[in-house]
Amino acid sequence: MGPHNRAYFLAGSGDEQTASANEAAFQQAQVMPRMLRDLRGGSTEVSVLGQKLAAPLLIAPFAYQRLLHNEGETATARGAEAQSIKMVLSAQSSEPLDSVRASGPSSDWFQLHWMGSRETTQALAQMALAAGFNRLILTIDAPVQGVRDQEIEAQFQLPPDVSAVNLAQFAPPAFTPRENAQSIIFDHIAETLPTWADVAWLIKTLQVPLLLKGILHPEDAAQAQRIGAAGVIVSNHGGRVLDRAPATLSALPAIVDRVGPDYPVLMDGGIRRGVDILIALALGAKAVLVGRPIACGLAVAGDLGVSHVLRLLRDELEIAMLLSGCATVQDIRRDMVHLKL
Repeated sequence: MGPHNRAYFLAGSGDEQTASANEAAFQQAQVMPRMLRDLRGGSTEVSVLGQKLAAPLLIAPFAYQRLLHNEGETATARGAEAQSIKMVLSAQSSEPLDSVRASGPSSDWFQLHWMGSRETTQALAQMALAAGFNRLILTIDAPVQGVRDQEIEAQFQLPPDVSAVNLAQFAPPAFTPRENAQSIIFDHIAETLPTWADVAWLIKTLQVPLLLKGILHPEDAAQAQRIGAAGVIVSNHGGRVLDRAPATLSALPAIVDRVGPDYPVLMDGGIRRGVDILIALALGAKAVLVGRPIACGLAVAGDLGVSHVLRLLRDELEIAMLLSGCATVQDIRRDMVHLKL
């Protein structure tokens, strides 16, 4: 992975304190194992949003994967399929929806961005549904890009042959000129951003579950629950938007406490080992999403690299479960993990 791609895929925003905190939070967690339990018939299988998952693990959505490998998202989908893991496809995929679906038929989750208006966002959702995706995620924590110093220093830009091919038919939001505008962001960009009312409208128009990704505050999780979101993903965008936001692991317990144990709460950010997955599950996550390790696997060896990373994570999770006395995911309890945050 060259310096331009490292700056885009691996760096965080600002001073990268949030990006670093995501990993550090897991390093500050202690697992308290239980001994002499009957571990026969163990399994990592879980059910999330009415789907059975072979493990509580999905590939997080990330854009422009052809920067890392010439087959991009289609290679990632093949690697996921080989390990019976689902990939969440980014709206900014550099490969067509149909090609990705053909390469990974079981990867039927799709990440939406707000497209500047209700109608355009709904049109993107309908395009994903027509391609066979049946679980949607709306990312809400990046209305503007974070201040990514490493990208600026590397002068990162997309090459001419890489683009968000599935968004080509959608025109970018049009800004209404205003006299005496004081701020480009507040006077122009902000008028295209969604509110809770917009998201509630979108949920009512869909016949499939929609999760909200980018939740860090318990009251936002509660509001998502109230408007009918199928679940939330605790995420700070991998530390790529607001630097100084809390680590996702530290935000997770309060959110689960606020919405209750039965409401689907997933999380991403900082997961590097299988034991990290166990820690997140103990603190209330139903499943986790992993991004940067997958990007590295894709860059090194395409679909085989993706498959290898997923296999390592799943094997390490199983070993951590066995060593902590958990035959199933349901055996993983909060009192098994102590946070030193």
